[in-house]
Amino acid sequence: MPPLAGIRVLDLSRVLAGPYCTQFLGDMGAEVVKVEPPLTGDETRGWGPPFVGGAQERESVYFMAANRSKRGITLDLKTEAGRAIARELAAEADILVENYRPGTMAKWGLDHAALSEANPRLIYIAISGFGQTGRHRDRPGYDLIAQGMGGLMGVTGAPGGEPVKAGFPVADLNGGTWGIIAALMGLQARERTGRGQYMDLSLLEAQMSWHVYGAGMYFHTGRSPQRRGSQHEMIAPYQAYATADGWITVAVPNDKFWASFCALLGNGLAEDPRFGTNALRVEHRDALNAVIEPLLAEQTSAYWLDALAERGIPSGNINTIAELYSDPWAEEREQIVRLPHPVAGTYVGTGFPFRASETPARPSAPPPTLGQHTAEVMGELGYDAAAIDALRAQGAFGREEE
Repeated sequence: MPPLAGIRVLDLSRVLAGPYCTQFLGDMGAEVVKVEPPLTGDETRGWGPPFVGGAQERESVYFMAANRSKRGITLDLKTEAGRAIARELAAEADILVENYRPGTMAKWGLDHAALSEANPRLIYIAISGFGQTGRHRDRPGYDLIAQGMGGLMGVTGAPGGEPVKAGFPVADLNGGTWGIIAALMGLQARERTGRGQYMDLSLLEAQMSWHVYGAGMYFHTGRSPQRRGSQHEMIAPYQAYATADGWITVAVPNDKFWASFCALLGNGLAEDPRFGTNALRVEHRDALNAVIEPLLAEQTSAYWLDALAERGIPSGNINTIAELYSDPWAEEREQIVRLPHPVAGTYVGTGFPFRASETPARPSAPPPTLGQHTAEVMGELGYDAAAIDALRAQGAFGREEE
């Protein structure tokens, strides 16, 4: 049985942090109902190209990447009829996830205080850019803004170069990951107390949780880490190096690996007093690389990866996405998921990121088309066809249900 079987999740989120969170809750067996606004749906439905499907119907690859293992309905939360249905769904939910601007849910009567009166066991997760309190509360927050304000762009890129964001929306993804943790924390606490609770989660604070030794460096020295390209602030050598035909990464985090690395490269590295300890290698990083770089440039990536692997030195090639998923390892580890999809034909996505021996998580359904399960979910709430038609006439579902 999946670990979250029997848990109901009401997903009022959109874009990435919230949907990423609820997708993996769905993979773990939770029953997730995603609520989207009529006409446009989640705004990522319009993000692209690429899109998949035909000329009449198409789906955004971006949307599909974070919305599997869910059923989808449309509700116009700007209407009282739509909000009333949302309250009914929340009354039966174990977890609610939303990422509207702070204050929006209270305006609609869908905030934690209102919903927990009818459902005191509800775990309410509010994801925002900067949190529900504090001076930045009302600012809109997107991944790019969180990467910039959260210090990531300050340490990413070439030394002395312009600020660079990470190649993936890591602030959103990290926020969504902490949303999963908040959901599991809430469920565990509810086992003891019988009560749900409110989780105030921000992209900026989730980004700050990644600072670890970078924050420690600032707290204890007053200095911020600097942009170093692929180099590590506190370890050397630990970076990407050019070879005769490409690039590889090499990590030498301790003296054991350093001895093996010196034996491989030679050229007096082991005897040079400037490089005797990691602290000295960091201090003399430029001089160290002046020796290493021309040596590695003499042979191909394949040559060096074989030689490094033979000596147990951590190393790897630098993959494109295509190269990574073409590696047989990806299939061996079930990291490519394929599910039938009514528009795309076949949904293809990433797998669940770890194996569990007793309660494995598995994607259960492809991402829903807009409003695909509205009638089905309403029927489960006890509405017959006539009642659904009456709500449709009130604009509860938007035009998609006409």
